[in-house]
Amino acid sequence: MTTDQLSSTFAALADPTRRAILARLATGETSVKALSEPFNMSQPAISKHLKVLEKAGLIARGRDAQWRPARLEAAQLKNAFDWLDDYRRFWEQSFDRLDEYLKRLQANTPTSEPTSNDKPKPRSRK
Repeated sequence: MTTDQLSSTFAALADPTRRAILARLATGETSVKALSEPFNMSQPAISKHLKVLEKAGLIARGRDAQWRPARLEAAQLKNAFDWLDDYRRFWEQSFDRLDEYLKRLQANTPTSEPTSNDKPKPRSRK
């Protein structure tokens, strides 16, 4: 995946309406009219969102007479997931190393229980 494609994918995913559209398309292909129903926006506004998603390669649009169904194309989502997953592994390894370091520190630090000698001494009043 090129950086430009990755940028297009994340730019498309940055909008909550487009993420909601993708979630809807995950259940199957549907029309622009059906996609616009849950939103307080016109079909042309939904079409603009669909164009962004299509340009990013996240959806494909077909044509069947008057019906133009949109469907999810999950390959670009997988590419974005794979890119993010590299960083997830990095952070997990970093946290594992930190955890091991803290365990070594705790093992080398003697635990001391308070004794009667550790109690503060009362001040003398003058």
